[in-house]
Amino acid sequence: MIKLQIQSDTEDGIIDVIRAAISAEIKRLEIGLSKTNMHIKKFETEYKVTSEVFQKEFSAENLKNGDQEYIEWAGELKIREKVMEDLRKLKEIEYVAH
Repeated sequence: MIKLQIQSDTEDGIIDVIRAAISAEIKRLEIGLSKTNMHIKKFETEYKVTSEVFQKEFSAENLKNGDQEYIEWAGELKIREKVMEDLRKLKEIEYVAH
């Protein structure tokens, strides 16, 4: 669990501003994740394999466009992993205001 402690000298609603900013970032990441998943699905459909099979068994020579396509697919998988981790962290935040 992640606790975010916010201290302010005034009652200026800063916690609401911070919550809104984090909420907006979560939404932005979710949109990006959706686009990344669409790109990954395109590769999986085209080659009729899961990304897990791709990672274990494929090399650039197995793809029509060689290195470029391999790098794109592998890159999308890395992006998905990073975005999912960032989302997990943001969604775990517990706000503690003082």
